[in-house]
Amino acid sequence: MSGRPATGPAAPECSDNDLLHIRAARQAELAFLQAIDRAAGQIFAGIGMPEIAGRRWRPPPVLEDRQDAGRLWVAAADTGEPVAFVMADLVDGCLHVEQVSVHPGSARRGVGRRLLDHAASRAAAEGLPGLTLTTFAQVPWNGPYYARCGFRVLDDAELTPGLRAIRQRGAAAGLDRWPRVGMRRDIAGHHGAQPRH
Repeated sequence: MSGRPATGPAAPECSDNDLLHIRAARQAELAFLQAIDRAAGQIFAGIGMPEIAGRRWRPPPVLEDRQDAGRLWVAAADTGEPVAFVMADLVDGCLHVEQVSVHPGSARRGVGRRLLDHAASRAAAEGLPGLTLTTFAQVPWNGPYYARCGFRVLDDAELTPGLRAIRQRGAAAGLDRWPRVGMRRDIAGHHGAQPRH
């Protein structure tokens, strides 16, 4: 991954994952998080998915809602500036990961995995049985990456009504031009965790 946001501040490069700390996003950082997402998304252009690289990001009210709900976390460098974030919401009793974005200057250093682990720990603290997400099945840093992070692909019968609705909205937005899947990561020790297939 390479490049910087076309607009907005450039995220600091972080070469040592141990120097990062995960914390709740701050109101003043929301536009900065959009810039991180735009920069991270540019890699899609290089694999024949320019529509994804140039997509319109979620509007500020959605970010504000997740931030107000305590479901928007950043990985921050020792300077305090975010280099990555994860955004989630509740969907059918699970914590649904809506977005994980890592600035290219801090990519491929385990930052996304740390954010996902943080989301899992928050889900566990809330007594939720798992994390869910929808993603591109064959994009290396999507489906295969999430599988390495403990997610499994859900078959059609396992998709909950909320996940089906998310998939339908994605299809209406043109995302199903490329294969997509729903995935789940069970929270260890939760009585509602489902056996892995």
